[in-house]
Amino acid sequence: MEGVTVVLLLIWTLISPSSNGKAWPPHTVCRDGNLEVFYQSCDPLQDFGFSVDQCSKHLKSNLNIRLGIVLREDIRELFLDIALFTKGSSILNFSYPICEEDLPKFSFCGRRKGEQIYYAGPINNPGFEILEGEYQVLLELYNEKRSTVACANATVICS
Repeated sequence: MEGVTVVLLLIWTLISPSSNGKAWPPHTVCRDGNLEVFYQSCDPLQDFGFSVDQCSKHLKSNLNIRLGIVLREDIRELFLDIALFTKGSSILNFSYPICEEDLPKFSFCGRRKGEQIYYAGPINNPGFEILEGEYQVLLELYNEKRSTVACANATVICS
């Protein structure tokens, strides 16, 4: 009976999202003058690293980023959902295919569970100016089975 209790406790510890009662620490993406961007992983099982080379309220159309993560899921296909909020109201929802089975856009497309992704390079995005205010951004990367690969709650403060 004691062995069963230990196994059940171990399983509960591994699958419980807040078994340690702590969230991942916030990470600063950039802080420069009138712009501050930070994020916190919303995946209870793993954190990841992300940064940008440019920290300006005038976002260029070709932005250099760095992303590092160990995969918990295969990514034959990979999608990004972005939801942007300000003052509790949704102002933008966007979905983008990053890896499609017949059209891989990045070298990490097709990687398997347990492999590491480290990407440093450009991403194409529409250039725009970040307006003054505070914004919350929910970002979710998921695969073709709709399993979460990574997710983050980000805050953008522009003054």
